Amino acid sequence: MQTNPTYSSLVAVGDSFTEGMSDLLPDGSYRGWADLLAGRMAARTPGFRYANLAVRGKLIGQIVEEQVDVAAAMNADVITLVGGLNDTLRPKCDMGRVRGLLEEAVEKLAPACRQLVLMRSPGRQGPVLERFRPRMEELFVCVEELAERHGAVVVDLYGAASLSDPRMWDVDRLHLTAEGHRRVAEAVWQRLGYDPEDTEWRTPMPATAPPGWITRRVTDARFARQHLLPWIGRRLTGRSSGDGLPAKRPELLPYEGPAA
Repeated sequence: MQTNPTYSSLVAVGDSFTEGMSDLLPDGSYRGWADLLAGRMAARTPGFRYANLAVRGKLIGQIVEEQVDVAAAMNADVITLVGGLNDTLRPKCDMGRVRGLLEEAVEKLAPACRQLVLMRSPGRQGPVLERFRPRMEELFVCVEELAERHGAVVVDLYGAASLSDPRMWDVDRLHLTAEGHRRVAEAVWQRLGYDPEDTEWRTPMPATAPPGWITRRVTDARFARQHLLPWIGRRLTGRSSGDGLPAKRPELLPYEGPAA
């Protein structure tokens, strides 16, 4: 891996993780790790261009159909691809199909850029993750194999204890907080060969006393009402939180915004 490389463009492909939920900005939009990464890269390279095609709720088949060819045609220096995790969280999931679609995406994207970046996505501690962990780990084995075959790099977020801490996750328990996204941006930054800005991103937050029983029950009830039940409802009706939403940043244009 080249040290402190010069990359002039970045395209991000994926779902809500790459769109930036739940790193909420004052205007109601989401920032997220990809925007933070683009800001850092732009600070080093005048005229740096950035596109983010990610849309929340997308399955790997939708990512391949709607985003991959568009991203490949942009001929960016760096392309990031994170997808398939939404599939593993569905009650029924054909992992063979997921692996095949991920392979199709990598085969199209790897030749279309200087560096393709894949990830082992972070996982929050808790009973939900334990239920789906075997599927997730099967997906991550596929990611590692594809990276080795196609010259991609893998950012291991799944193995970072800091990102499994529930305090790094928003109240919906599905998306990272602003601090979680900042650490992901740092992880990708370093994996691309840049000098670290935070050598401790893997270090867990200091331990704190756990909330009391009543507080936990109230929090669980609020989570179920505001997030879990609507999520289940979308699964049962075949709807997605991203239905009808456009790509976050559909064109590869000069990056504008504060460097992070």
